[in-house]
Amino acid sequence: MSEHTRYDRVAMGLHWLMALAIIGLMVAGFIMTGLKPGSAQQFQMYQMHKSVGATVLVLTLLRLFWRLGHRPPPLPDHMPEWEKLLAHAGHLGLYALMLAMPLAGWAVVSTSPYNIPTVLYGLIPVPHLPLPRGFNDGAKLLHEAGAWMMILAVLGHVGAALRHHFLIKDDVLIRMLPRFRRSP
Repeated sequence: MSEHTRYDRVAMGLHWLMALAIIGLMVAGFIMTGLKPGSAQQFQMYQMHKSVGATVLVLTLLRLFWRLGHRPPPLPDHMPEWEKLLAHAGHLGLYALMLAMPLAGWAVVSTSPYNIPTVLYGLIPVPHLPLPRGFNDGAKLLHEAGAWMMILAVLGHVGAALRHHFLIKDDVLIRMLPRFRRSP
């Protein structure tokens, strides 16, 4: 596989780091909402969730800026146009969610009646967004709906990659896997 058909190391690193963070956020989201309200464990999980969510927002912005200067490899020629359009729409949806979810979460904590400060990783204080308290219910709904949309988008993304690898047997998945990198 030639270099122009593979993602570069930065794109791969950002992809896999963000994938781990997003999956961790989804798992933590389910766990923390099931814990005893107001417990120390729940508080700690919410703080970590906010920290990792903010990190995903920063990584998404970095990834977008990187992508502006580094074109991704083209989709395989054998892919039908409808499938290429679906792949592009899926990626666009994932990027939109990777931006919207942390912002919606920030809106939730900014409008919370509890007014709990956000301190990323216990080190970096983050100011609340200047939003009215009445926006809290809408922000919560947006964040929760976004979580379900993210789950569906991630499942679709993984499913498509596995379909290409195991059923179609092309290099769509391999071009994002660093361990398959061939030296020139």
